[in-house]
Amino acid sequence: MRYTRVTDDEFAGMPGLADWRLVDNALHADFRAGSFIAAAALVPAIAAAAEAIDHHPDVDLRYPDHVLVVLSTHATGGITTHDTDLARTISHLATGAGAHVEQK
Repeated sequence: MRYTRVTDDEFAGMPGLADWRLVDNALHADFRAGSFIAAAALVPAIAAAAEAIDHHPDVDLRYPDHVLVVLSTHATGGITTHDTDLARTISHLATGAGAHVEQK
């Protein structure tokens, strides 16, 4: 598979990624869903979107209402357009589910 790397500067200028932070060559987001059951319902939606494009994030469901997601392309040791595209999709799914990221 051919991957297109994304530099830190390119990531900083990309639209639709406000929910995401670049940390240690990976994209990180912590979605707050409002309840544990709402957070749990978001996880299979993320899994289905990831499976559809054969690009799989690390997903961590945490009490009381957190869904932590980490994206990177292991084959490149950093982030690629596969990650940024999936990040946008995950943000869209989270918004549709009423989840949000608390900006720090």
